[in-house]
Amino acid sequence: MSKKGRVLVAMSGGIDSSLAAVLLHEQGYEVIGMTMKTWDYASSGGSKKETGCCSLESINDAREVAVQLGFPHYILDIREEFGDFVIDNFTDEYLAGRTPNPCVLCNTHIKWDSLLRRADKLDCEFIATGHYANLRYESERYIISKGLDVNKDQSYALWGVSQQSLSRTLFPLGHLRKTEIRQMATERGFMALVNKSESYEICFVPDNDYRGFLKRRVEGLEEKVSGGEFILEDGTVVGKHEGYPFYTIGQRKGLGIALGYPVFVTEIRAETNQVVLGQYEELARNGMWVGKLNMMKYPDLVGKSTETITKVRYKDNGSPATIEQAANGQMKVLFHAPVNAIAPGQAAVFYEGNDVIGGGWILKSFKVGTENSVFSVAGQE
Repeated sequence: MSKKGRVLVAMSGGIDSSLAAVLLHEQGYEVIGMTMKTWDYASSGGSKKETGCCSLESINDAREVAVQLGFPHYILDIREEFGDFVIDNFTDEYLAGRTPNPCVLCNTHIKWDSLLRRADKLDCEFIATGHYANLRYESERYIISKGLDVNKDQSYALWGVSQQSLSRTLFPLGHLRKTEIRQMATERGFMALVNKSESYEICFVPDNDYRGFLKRRVEGLEEKVSGGEFILEDGTVVGKHEGYPFYTIGQRKGLGIALGYPVFVTEIRAETNQVVLGQYEELARNGMWVGKLNMMKYPDLVGKSTETITKVRYKDNGSPATIEQAANGQMKVLFHAPVNAIAPGQAAVFYEGNDVIGGGWILKSFKVGTENSVFSVAGQE
């Protein structure tokens, strides 16, 4: 074993994870590459060619890097555990009227756990990924902070990784920019990686048609939910819709309704199969409740008011907010200015400067003055 130690690197076949393995190899680590097969394309019913991190092409691309540098590479089949947890959750969340974030769920509950279990079997001290994020140990806490490249920063997707998992994690790309990664790959002759297009789709919905996926996944779904009401915030019925699972907060296009002015989905009421519509300004909320927290920089914030920048989606720049953790563990978030299209089911991540304080799943948004008590959803604490 090398002096640096043995590290299991998650290799998707893309340029980022491949260069993470290359850099660790060059730094003197004993690298073992592993590509995770998370889903079976044939069973998804998608209409497009197989692409992305689980395709045969991507597996072969990852293996080619390992062969060139002379380190082992394995394929890890986690389709069963991925489907049981991530895909089932994806379906259940839409059926509950929420908008899921399967990539965050996969990172924190499937990939890290799966990698660490295999790392133990292979006597690896560390695991590593190609995420653009930084990690340090301070005040007896492992703290993730934003990557140097603000355009590629992926700290938002990592809020749920446990302290124990972070203690064995390496992020080789956190101090680099994407342009530097491309240059490094070019200099080392990995032109196929440089020229490879990047996929931003959900891996098990390769055609980006989540509605079609739900229809294929849940037998008879269309018949069960069609014919629900479009209503305005005052309760006025303005039309019929195709079924509440097929809409998301903030949606404007594809509503199939004309009211003479632009309208957006402002709320989804699964229990009554109603979709609430409103004008743009009616999307605004200045508070929310967040549950299933994972605290990172601090063990907890119960009873403390903390100033943060809070992100409610991956591409969100973040908004100033005061957060306070309630006695039941949920986080109450009060934004300093209204925020549009806060979607229950998405992740909320709290930042102090570049550091991730922690994060959780959005339970409910509200307008201050209409929500004064602790909000609680069974099983969401």
